[in-house]
Amino acid sequence: MDTQLREEDLEVFAEVKKLLVLAMPLMLVNLLLFFLQVISVMFVGHRGELALSGASLATSFAFVTGFSLLLGMGSALETLGGQAYGAMQHHMLGIHMQRAMFVSFLVSIPLAGIWAYSGHILVILKQDPEIAAEAGYYARFMIPSIFAFGILECQIKFLQAQNNVKPMMLTTGVTLLLHVLTCWIFMLKTGLGSRGAALANATSYWVNVFLLAAYIRISPSCKNTWTGFSREAFSDVPKYLRLAIPSALMICLEIWSFELIVLLSGLLPNPKLETSVLSISLNTSAMFHMLPQGLAGATSVRVSNELGAGRPKAARLAACTATVLATIEGTLLAVVMVSIRKVWGHCYSNEANVVRYVGKMLFFIAGSHFLDAHQSVFSGIARGCGWQKKGAFVNLGAFYLLGVPAGILLAFVYHVGGQGLWLGIILALSAQALIYLVVILRTNWDKQAMKAAERISS
Repeated sequence: MDTQLREEDLEVFAEVKKLLVLAMPLMLVNLLLFFLQVISVMFVGHRGELALSGASLATSFAFVTGFSLLLGMGSALETLGGQAYGAMQHHMLGIHMQRAMFVSFLVSIPLAGIWAYSGHILVILKQDPEIAAEAGYYARFMIPSIFAFGILECQIKFLQAQNNVKPMMLTTGVTLLLHVLTCWIFMLKTGLGSRGAALANATSYWVNVFLLAAYIRISPSCKNTWTGFSREAFSDVPKYLRLAIPSALMICLEIWSFELIVLLSGLLPNPKLETSVLSISLNTSAMFHMLPQGLAGATSVRVSNELGAGRPKAARLAACTATVLATIEGTLLAVVMVSIRKVWGHCYSNEANVVRYVGKMLFFIAGSHFLDAHQSVFSGIARGCGWQKKGAFVNLGAFYLLGVPAGILLAFVYHVGGQGLWLGIILALSAQALIYLVVILRTNWDKQAMKAAERISS
């Protein structure tokens, strides 16, 4: 009995190590990519209030209408690539990546058209005409970045599926350092002004793409997974889309709900204060979300690899271990947020009422992060198993049938204000995490391994 317990403990510790070895670099990659956009906006901030407002609006518009969609579609590779690699069908990982890149490129074409007319679209959406025009100029110069972003996400998922995460950590770090120089050159030396920052974004994304492409091409670690371009990538595109479209909906439905509450905050009494604080809250939440997102990526890899290899018990152990790590991470970060609540607002504003309001909101953000840590890992398990369709329905119900309506009711009927809107998000995250937990607890892991085998063989 003691020997059996020791063996189980060793298995758990080994799984913790595997997850952390994957998760830590992924967390850093997510943070570095997040700060790439932040640095651009910081540079633009020195050009004046109008330039800053336009760049911020354009960045938000680009994320909602483009980046989030490509991020979601690329997540289909977490299932297909991870399970293929686990099944030792290494060459198929390269085929899946090429297919994903092809689809991302095709999808990026109409998205680029939307960005080209973003100024007009924002005016139709009742945004300030002057700010909308500035945002439109900024978004047009960001168009090259959407093609690079789609390819970059596919490369990241390709390396992630084979547990090869350190190279992208290095390339993203180099890209971020070069991005500071690129912003300085394009903004101050070319006369492009704020549009130079948008062009710097595109340049940095392409630099990252070429660095990773060079690594994939010459690295011995990728010689079995990347065997060159193949016509096979253009076959079975509809099958890929059947997983990619629900993947996109699964991620977009959640992201859009957060953006929606910022828009709704503009309808509250004292909209300037509410919108500023909700924007800061969203930015804070998004930054801290990069940590559980890294853990979720690692969880997806571990679950998909083990299911592809036909080891359902190992997949279940990975899911359980990741859930425990999510609890630890969520608790620690929530405590940190509450501890810094009185000073965090000073990072964004010098106005006392904004700083105080941000301090109050950090209690709600801390609570939402604890829940977000769990739902992120549960979503990673779902992607590892190929449950994207289920995930899309869960997110639709949790956010748009429960969370957003509850937030509107609290904010506008019971006059709780911006805190009411965020309480709606907390309610949605609670429902989301609970539903995922029930599904995972009821999962037949042997059956999931059989489904993975069927998916790979087909």
